[in-house]
Amino acid sequence: MLDFAFTSVFGTADSLVAGVTSAEFLLCCLASLVLGAVSAAVYTFRNDYTKSFVVTLALLPLIVQAVITLVNGNLGAGIAVMGVFNLVRFRSIPGSAKDIGSVFFAMAIGLACGMGFLTLAVLFTVIVSVANVAYSISPFGKQSEPAKTLTVSVPEDLEFSGMFDDVLAAFTKSHELIEIRTTNMGSLYQIQYRIRMREAGQEKQMIDAIRCLNGNLRVTLGMTPTMQTSL
Repeated sequence: MLDFAFTSVFGTADSLVAGVTSAEFLLCCLASLVLGAVSAAVYTFRNDYTKSFVVTLALLPLIVQAVITLVNGNLGAGIAVMGVFNLVRFRSIPGSAKDIGSVFFAMAIGLACGMGFLTLAVLFTVIVSVANVAYSISPFGKQSEPAKTLTVSVPEDLEFSGMFDDVLAAFTKSHELIEIRTTNMGSLYQIQYRIRMREAGQEKQMIDAIRCLNGNLRVTLGMTPTMQTSL
C-alpha cells in the first residue's frame, strides 16, 4: 500500500544529476528545510540545547540533500566528495547520546531527500519524531531513584575506613566510594560517595546519622553532576 513511498521524484535511484530538473531540486530543498525544522523542534523537546546546535540540525538535511543530489549516480564525484570529507576534522567536544542521535536523524532525512524519496522522508520523520516524543514522556529507561553525590568531612585523626558503611547500607540501595582527598591544609579529609537512596525523603535521617559519626562536620548531599556538552 505504501510502495509509492519508495518512488523517487527523480525517476530512478541511479539517475544522474544532469537529469534533475530545477523544480525537482527546489522541491527537495523545501522538503529538507521543513523536515529539518521538524527534527530540530523534536530535539528541543525536554532537552537542554543551544541555538547554534538547533540551527545546525535544521540546516543539516538541506546540506546532506544537496551533496547527495550532486553525487547521485556519479562515481567520480562521489569519490571526490568522500576525499574532501576525509580531510575535515571536527574539533568539538563529544555530545550526548541524544545529540548524536539527532545528527544521524537529520542526516537520514537529507539522504532520503537527496535521493528524491520525499514521501519516505516524511514518513520516516513522523515515525521517529513520534517515537522520540513518546519515549521522552514515558518512564521508559528512567531510573527510579537518581544517583546522588554524598561528601563527608572527617578530622585527620579519625580512622574512617568502613565507618559509614552501616549507615549507608541502612539508607541506600547502593553506595560506592568515589574519592578521598585532604582539605583545609590537610586538617580534614573529604570522602565522596555515589549513592542511590533506598526511599525518598530519608536524606535528613541519613545525614543526621552521619553527623553523629564524623563529629558534626560538614556533610553535603546533592545530585551527581553531569558533564555539559555541546557540538
